[in-house]
Amino acid sequence: MSKLANIIEHPKKHLREWDFLVFTILTAMAIGYGQTTVFYVIYFFWWNEFIRIISRRLFYRYQKSNSDQHISSNFMLGSLFMMFIYLVFIIVFFGIIANWNHSEITLINMEILFFQNWFFNLNLLFVIAENIYINLNKQGTTSSSSLFTSNMLVLHISIILGGIIMFFIVKPFPETFSPNNLWTSVLIVLPFLLLKMGMQFMFSPKRVSDR
Repeated sequence: MSKLANIIEHPKKHLREWDFLVFTILTAMAIGYGQTTVFYVIYFFWWNEFIRIISRRLFYRYQKSNSDQHISSNFMLGSLFMMFIYLVFIIVFFGIIANWNHSEITLINMEILFFQNWFFNLNLLFVIAENIYINLNKQGTTSSSSLFTSNMLVLHISIILGGIIMFFIVKPFPETFSPNNLWTSVLIVLPFLLLKMGMQFMFSPKRVSDR
């Protein structure tokens, strides 16, 4: 049986593959309709980690003792504070400042920010459903206290990568690298797709268990 056929026939065993597949398909559709930007990808990565933190906490609180809940609550407050700092930076820098002279990209970013981009919204709905499923099963019975999850590493690296792309590729050539230019949009998004795929491969359950 081919890998693709196995993923389709056994979706519960291949959540990471489905996560990447859905993200890639919806992002590709957004590119086709000129509705994706660097902000689109980084803002989605932020939501991906934020949803993981919130969902893990909501399920974890009903499974552990009061002392464990106190420790988890302190960790969650620290995580949320850090996520808030990231959110402000992502919105201000990637959503507004980086495209200050390009009103078309800024408008698309604002639509994404206020959930008026349906490709982005569908991506988020899948992430929410995925996290609910994970936490209803054995994967969600423990609360991770590590900041170095695959989602968080993707967010960290994507912020750095996004800054490089914005300053050295998009900003010097705004007319060339626009949302309506299909191939240049693909070139911009491709590094983020490779980053997400690489991190999901590195943090796959099989590879983690082998270490």
